[in-house]
Amino acid sequence: MPPTYADTDLAHARALRERGLVDTAALRLLRELCTGIGARPAGSPADAQAQAWARTALGQLGLESVRAEDFALRIWQRGPAAARLLASDISRTLTIAALGNSVATAVGGIDAEVAWYPDLAALRAEPTEPGRSRAHGRIVFIDQRTERTRDGRGYGTAVGARINGPVEAARRGALALAIRSIGTSGAGGTSGTSGTSGTSGTSGTGSTSGASGTGDTAGALTTTAPVAHTGATRYDLSVPRIPAFAVSVPDADFIAAEQAAGRPLRLQLSLDARSGVDARSANVIAEWRGTDLAHEVVLIGAHLDSWDVGQGAQDNGAGVAIVSAAAGVIAAAGRRARRTIRVVLFGNEENGFDGALDYGNRHKDEPHQLVAESDFGAGRLYAFASRVAPAALPLTAQIAEVLAPLGIAQAEGSGRNAGSPGPDAALLMRRHRWPALALAQDGSRYFDVHHTADDTLDRLDPHALPQNVAAWAAMAWLTAQAPLSFGPPAL
Repeated sequence: MPPTYADTDLAHARALRERGLVDTAALRLLRELCTGIGARPAGSPADAQAQAWARTALGQLGLESVRAEDFALRIWQRGPAAARLLASDISRTLTIAALGNSVATAVGGIDAEVAWYPDLAALRAEPTEPGRSRAHGRIVFIDQRTERTRDGRGYGTAVGARINGPVEAARRGALALAIRSIGTSGAGGTSGTSGTSGTSGTSGTGSTSGASGTGDTAGALTTTAPVAHTGATRYDLSVPRIPAFAVSVPDADFIAAEQAAGRPLRLQLSLDARSGVDARSANVIAEWRGTDLAHEVVLIGAHLDSWDVGQGAQDNGAGVAIVSAAAGVIAAAGRRARRTIRVVLFGNEENGFDGALDYGNRHKDEPHQLVAESDFGAGRLYAFASRVAPAALPLTAQIAEVLAPLGIAQAEGSGRNAGSPGPDAALLMRRHRWPALALAQDGSRYFDVHHTADDTLDRLDPHALPQNVAAWAAMAWLTAQAPLSFGPPAL
C-alpha cells in the first residue's frame, strides 16, 4: 500500500488553507518592511534594522526559538555613476545602474567607441587573440533582450549577459561592458532626444503614480521615468576586471536604432564603487516545534536582503511576508505537526548566497524533510512540483489535491518531480541532498521592476498574497506531518 495521510491530517491542512485565504498579516508585514526600512543591501545598517524587525515580527506571530545566526561577509558598495552617448549630432545622458561587483573606472572615466553585439553568443563568437575582436579598445554593448514569460524563462535566457559579459568582453580587450537591462521594463518616457542632453540618471531612480505604500492599484501603474536593472556580475581573475553597467530599456532601444542606422557611437563613462568591504549579516530563524520527530526540519524560507535601489518589495519582501505569515497561520491554529517547521530569512542572497552557505554549514547534520523558498514576487501561484524520493510521490499527490482549490495544478510528466524550490533552497537541496517542494508564481510582470528603483510597494498587487499564504501553510504542515521521509530527492 502506498503511504497516505490520515483524514484528520488532510482536514487540518484544508482548515489552514482556509485560514490563509483570510490572512491580513502578509500585507501588514510587507508594508512594515518596505515603508519602514526599504532597501536593505547585505551588511548595511538597513540590513541590521531588517533583522531586528524580523525577529520582533516572527515572535509576534507566535513562533518559537526566534534568533539571528550571524556571519561575516565582504560586500560591494555602489558609488556615483553616469554615462553619456555621443555621436556627430547626439548627446544623450543614459539612465544606468552599475552591476553588482563592478570595479570603478579610473579617475577621469572612460571615453571610447561602442562595439554593439545583439547578444552574448555574438560576442563569444569573436576571437580572443589581441586586436582581432571588434571589442578591443572599445566599450562593449550587449543588446540581449529579456522575453516576458510567466515562469521566468526569459530571464534565465538573458541573464548570462549580465553574469558573464564582463569576462567575455575583457578577454577580447574591451575597456568596459554595457548591457541592455535584464528586465522587461520600458514604459514611460525616454532619457533624451537627438541633439539634446536628455534626462540624467545614475541608479535608475524612477517615479510612479498611485497611492504610495498601499499596493492596492499596482499592475495598473506605469513608470514615468526609465529605470535600469542592477544585479550581480562576476569576474575571472585571469583576465582584467572592467567596469560593467546596465542601461534602461528605452536607452537600449535608442542605441539599437542608432546601430541599425549605421551611426558610429561613443560612450563617456564614469563609475565609482568599492568591493571587499568587511561586514556582517545574518539569517533570521524562527520555529514551530514538532512532536515525535522534532529533530527533523521543514524549512520554508525567503531572503531578507535586497539590492540598494527601490524598497525590495517584490524581491524579496513579498516572500518574507508570505512564508512568515504562513508560519503564523500554522502557529495560530495551535496543532503541532510531527516535525519542526522552521522559517529561515536568508541573508545576502542577492550577491553571494552567504546566508544559504552559512545555514548549510551550521545545520548540515540535521535531517531536513523539506527546503522551499518564496522568491518570485507576489504573483498568484499556479503550479506545484517536487524534488523528493519516489516513495514520497503519493504524499505529494495528496498535497497537490489540497492545493488544487486554490487554482494550483501539479506539474505533469517529468516536471512533476523536477521542481526548483528557489535560489537559496536549491543551493541547499543540491549540496546536502535535502528534499524540496516548489510553488510556482506568475512572474509575467516581475521583471518590470526586478532589481530597480521601481521595486516598491505601490508597484505590487497584494491581492494574491492570501492565496500564497494559504498554499504555503497547508503545504508546510502536511510535509511536517508526513508518515515517511521525503528524501533523498531525485536529482
